[in-house]
Amino acid sequence: MSFNGQTVIPAAHNHRDVEKILSLDAEYMVMLETQVGQLKSLVNLAASGGKKVLLHADLIHGLKNDEYAVDFLCQDVRPAGIISTRGNVILKAKQQKVLAIQRLFMLDSSAFTKGTALVQKIKPDYIELLPGILPTMVEQMTELLHIPVIAGGLITTQKQVDEILTAKATAITTSQKSLWK
Repeated sequence: MSFNGQTVIPAAHNHRDVEKILSLDAEYMVMLETQVGQLKSLVNLAASGGKKVLLHADLIHGLKNDEYAVDFLCQDVRPAGIISTRGNVILKAKQQKVLAIQRLFMLDSSAFTKGTALVQKIKPDYIELLPGILPTMVEQMTELLHIPVIAGGLITTQKQVDEILTAKATAITTSQKSLWK
C-alpha cells in the first residue's frame, strides 16, 4: 500500500499553503488546522488541482472529533482519508471506506506499548508516527505491526527524509515547504 510512489506528503495549515501545493507534482496532501466552515471549499480547491486530501479530524476547529464528525466529513467534504489519534474515529473512517490513518505520538515506552496495542486492535490502513525524526522507531513499528508507517513532525531536512525512508517509512508528512519539491 502506498501513495503511488509519493514519499513526501505536503501538509497545509491554511489557504495559501493549499494554493502552493496545487503547483506541486504531488497527488496527496494533508490538511492540518482549519475551520469547519472552510473545509469543503479547501478540499474542493485541492481536488480541482488533482489533489487527494487527507484530513486531520482532530485539528478541525468547530467540529468535534467523533464518529458523527467522520460521517459528516466523508459524506459532505469527501476527503481521500482521515487522520486521527482517536481509535473510534479511525474505525468509523474504515467503515466509510476512506484511508484510515492512526496518528501515534511516541513519547516514551508507555506510549509505544499503548500505541501498538491500539493499532493491533483497530488495524488502520496507515500509522502516522510522531515525531517523525525517529528512524529506529519507524523501523520497529513497521516490523512489529506490518502496517505502513508515515513519519511526521519535526522533519526539517532532506537528510532526515532520506534516513526515515531508509528506515522503511512509506512516506513522510511535512509542513516544511523546502521539502515539498
